[in-house]
Amino acid sequence: MLNLPAKRSLCPHCRRPVTACICQWVTSIANMPEVLILQHTLEVNNAKGSARLLHLCLQTSSLVEGEQFEDTHLRSLLHAGDKQPVLLYPSTTHNDADDLQYEAPEFLLAGQTLANLRLVVLDATWRKSRKMLYLNLLLQQLPRLSLQDMPASHYRIRKAHAPDQLSTLEATCYALMQLEQDEEKYQALLQAFDGFVGQQMGFRQS
Repeated sequence: MLNLPAKRSLCPHCRRPVTACICQWVTSIANMPEVLILQHTLEVNNAKGSARLLHLCLQTSSLVEGEQFEDTHLRSLLHAGDKQPVLLYPSTTHNDADDLQYEAPEFLLAGQTLANLRLVVLDATWRKSRKMLYLNLLLQQLPRLSLQDMPASHYRIRKAHAPDQLSTLEATCYALMQLEQDEEKYQALLQAFDGFVGQQMGFRQS
């Protein structure tokens, strides 16, 4: 009889193997702009990914898996509750969406309220995120939020293509800090991320 390897028990909360559970790092944060995380399918089972921890920590967030989304479904995700979606993404060319590119204070000056904003985040490698943008016209049409003068990433478990390239969790935290104009509020989440990174590095060294 063929002896098949036993399936690893999964934590029902973080969906990771019990031996690699990340629930100890979950800290509840009452974010004011809602966050929608669109997670590329190749990131779903990536143990080094930060999106699941981010989703578990933010009180108002959604995590949806996929690469190319059906227009009706994506539109409902972006505009549910009549919120204004804004894509956390830099300009991809010198002329790309120049009239849609903003920094955080500009949204507030334009009369948008924090409660009315939905921050849309692509959880993918840089190359895959550009493909997601290319495949989903509705994402291309969104106003974009860009981050400026960001600190170095603490994401030591994944190789970045540029020194200022941040993890999904870090980039979202800094965007929320800028939108809410409150740096202190998200420090606990960044500290939790440091713990998560340390845990993953421990697995690599063991």
